[in-house]
Amino acid sequence: MIKDNKPLIAHICLFCACAFWGLMAPLGKDAMTHGLTGIDMVTFRVTGGAVLFWITSLFTKKEHVPAKDLLLFVGAAVLGLVTNQCCYTIGLSITSPINASIVTTSMPIFAMILAALILKEPITGKKAGGVAMGCCGAIILIVTSAASANAKVGDIRGDLLCMGAQLSFALYLSLFSGLIKRYSVFTVNKWMFTYATLLILPFSWGNVAAIDFAAVPVKTWLETGFVVFFGTYISYILMMVGQHTLRPTVVSIYNYVQPLVSVTVSILTGIGVFKLSQGLAVLLVFGGVWLVTKSKSRGDMERLKAGK
Repeated sequence: MIKDNKPLIAHICLFCACAFWGLMAPLGKDAMTHGLTGIDMVTFRVTGGAVLFWITSLFTKKEHVPAKDLLLFVGAAVLGLVTNQCCYTIGLSITSPINASIVTTSMPIFAMILAALILKEPITGKKAGGVAMGCCGAIILIVTSAASANAKVGDIRGDLLCMGAQLSFALYLSLFSGLIKRYSVFTVNKWMFTYATLLILPFSWGNVAAIDFAAVPVKTWLETGFVVFFGTYISYILMMVGQHTLRPTVVSIYNYVQPLVSVTVSILTGIGVFKLSQGLAVLLVFGGVWLVTKSKSRGDMERLKAGK
């Protein structure tokens, strides 16, 4: 019975993970306008993630990690967490949660470009068209932010930082895909979050120590708790469950859940404003991501050529 329900469970896990990430944008934005800064939120997120994954690892299968791979995890942490989290979280603190969530869906486009440059994946017509569409959407979003004097619409600095976060994560996937496939999600994240904490704390501790904890509203702490527990720890685990059962093309479809949730919550709470130009950007970015994920990889082409 459980085996029969495995695909359904995987779909539910993916939907919940992306919904949590979608909620993380407006909730994190609200927390960073009521007592916390972007660097504070990054610090709480990586240290909280490290603690939670270390605790979980005590109850999961132990995996030996040789010294060589421990060193590789440092590089993975720099790209996959430190640069990614700093750019995204600080970018979110500047721009609107709507823009931040729209930009996050562009990651497959960056991944395709880097796969072509690093892994020598072929660039098909669909991929090229997808990249062009995604770039047009990003340009519209950035131009809209640059012309706006209202932070609820967006801020070009924050948009570019959030875009840099996607580039950083795509680079992490391209360079360290072999490393992260060798170990369980708990082992990978235990070490990555630990190294990220060690790298970030020396620069952020002064900010965190200066927080007037008593003056920060309870609502802000609850929102921060959501970002750390559900938006980081639980979402990473749920995504892993979905990825182990469903095909990558199916997993990629759930990219669209995040901005839909974020836009809806941002508008309802008044944190963000959704304009027609942003709607056009959404269509172009979504269309670009769809074309990129639908096009064939080098492995697909080789199997097709071999008649398999």
